[in-house]
Amino acid sequence: MSIKKSIFREYDIRGIYEKELNEQSVKLIGYYLGQKIGGNKVVSIGYDARSHSPILRDYLTSGLNAAGCKVLDMGMVATPVNYYSNYIDFDGISTDASIMITGSHNPSEYNGFKMTVDKSPFFGEAIYALGDEIIANQDKVIANHTDKIDIDVKTPYINYMLKQFSHLKDFPKKIVIDGGNGVADTVITDIFDGLNFNYTGLYLEPDGTFPNHHPDPSVEENLVDVKAALAKEGDIAFAYDGDADRIAVLTHKHNIKGDQMALLYSMKMDKPTVIGEVKCSQVMYDELERRGAKAIMYKTGHSNLKVKMKETSADLACEVSGHIFFKHRYFGYDDAIYATLRMLELVQDGIDLDAELEALPKVFSTEELKVETTEEEKFLIITKVKELLKNPPADFPKILNIIDVDGVRINFEKGWGLVRASNTTPVLVTRFESTDETLAKEYELKVNKLIESAKSSL
Repeated sequence: MSIKKSIFREYDIRGIYEKELNEQSVKLIGYYLGQKIGGNKVVSIGYDARSHSPILRDYLTSGLNAAGCKVLDMGMVATPVNYYSNYIDFDGISTDASIMITGSHNPSEYNGFKMTVDKSPFFGEAIYALGDEIIANQDKVIANHTDKIDIDVKTPYINYMLKQFSHLKDFPKKIVIDGGNGVADTVITDIFDGLNFNYTGLYLEPDGTFPNHHPDPSVEENLVDVKAALAKEGDIAFAYDGDADRIAVLTHKHNIKGDQMALLYSMKMDKPTVIGEVKCSQVMYDELERRGAKAIMYKTGHSNLKVKMKETSADLACEVSGHIFFKHRYFGYDDAIYATLRMLELVQDGIDLDAELEALPKVFSTEELKVETTEEEKFLIITKVKELLKNPPADFPKILNIIDVDGVRINFEKGWGLVRASNTTPVLVTRFESTDETLAKEYELKVNKLIESAKSSL
């Protein structure tokens, strides 16, 4: 079975278990990644709740061992706990790299690898080059060699949170959390219990078949149960994706998006530098600048944002979907559990989340709208859209400027429209925003016509 190039994505490796991620491909990923990390290096591995994750762990371990690496196994953990392993040592052994085995919010047949080397993401051209090398050597046979050292990362992570947020002990409000049967509760209830929180938990048992709802908190239909519990018995609610690096924050009035969270978190920072992705509301960028903060627009993707944070010494970064990255008082990676505690800290400090959101300029924004296409065509369509925008149709809204840092973000007189290729699925992602609801719909209509023209010309 030949190895597909499409599993090697912009910021991780992702594919369907057995069909794309199997003994052959995963052993080779371990071997050639281990070579890039360097012989005699220490690599820590963790995995999510999917039934095939431990199987992939063994294949990956065989490849890493064949490359001369020492493997540390932290078992089932949340992705941020996996990242945390890069900042501590284990009986004097520090880790040179970490690999999280997770399909994140994808359906249960998917899995993948999020990789960190020397505390930085392994992504982009490095992943593509790794893929090319593996495909060129895909007949190489690697023996089973699953020797590894078991380590405990969860306990030091829990203790770190208990120490950092000891001032939240006995937090008085009633909290509702929805784990989505992902891995958030490999640590979260230990932290909540240690801080004596009053909380109700839904679907906390890790189960990689996700029997209750899909573990993607950016999709409204996945929040039905947590909203009902909040309405019945809570003051604030949180929901998590499959590997707990992404968060939804809910009040009785609002589903707080990632860019709105960034505005709230930044209130307690002194003139911070904040990075947002291209899908973030213009309100966030304008409001940050108005407050004296520095706002930077950059590419979507956890790896892209982490690297940009390091480059700019930013304090905070966000994605609309709920990836929140704190360098302010933390390590600069996306951690939904840490983000939960920082949000509770704001509430404890007397910030009225609803009032702050309602004071922002009113805009009409669509959700992320997806246009089905193929892995082969999605980037070709973006290139064609850029060409068409050089000489748009006569009835196209007036363009002020175009930002092409990630796809195309078209700035109009009273709003903007975005078209970008997803790096994880065969879709185009669009989003539209305006101070006028009718205009937001018009932008959507006109840009979608442009996309159709681009598709039909291929």
